[in-house]
Amino acid sequence: MEKIKLASLPLPIIMENKKAMLFFVSIFSLSFFVPFFLSHSQLLTGIIVNACLFSAAVFMPKRFFIPLIVFPSLGVLARGIIFGPLTVFLIYFLPFIWLSNLILISVFKKFYSLNSFISVFIAAVAKYLFLFITASLYFKFKFIPAVFLQTMGINQFLTALIGGIIFLIIFSFYGQHITRSKRTA
Repeated sequence: MEKIKLASLPLPIIMENKKAMLFFVSIFSLSFFVPFFLSHSQLLTGIIVNACLFSAAVFMPKRFFIPLIVFPSLGVLARGIIFGPLTVFLIYFLPFIWLSNLILISVFKKFYSLNSFISVFIAAVAKYLFLFITASLYFKFKFIPAVFLQTMGINQFLTALIGGIIFLIIFSFYGQHITRSKRTA
């Protein structure tokens, strides 16, 4: 009975074209429409979006990262409900949110070969630190209200960590499916 260690699989994992296209459309749809429709819950939205980002790191080539990095914040901005009257302040954060999503994906991929949970943790910390430092500087120069320190701070860490853990659970089922497929082949 061969057991595949998920962290030993090269990234991105190659899929058949039809499966890859379905995955691509699903992840991009989730990344925009979850923030658009579920934006009343920043934690739930953040967890789902971060799980999509981790999924992209594993299953998508780099050329598909940019839309996924950008779509979630555009969904939030389009909906304008998470921050209510404070949504205008989100505009100041857009480039930094996009960069933090890229940091999450890049750091995860860099440390992935060590241990999948540790790579999720390090990626979540990197995203959190980047956004919290940015929010702290904005607050210091009175560009944003204090509420953004929590929103762009610990909330980002928790949603990235939980989203990453959910991704790992789903990905482990995928790994078990690969193992079963190889045994029956």
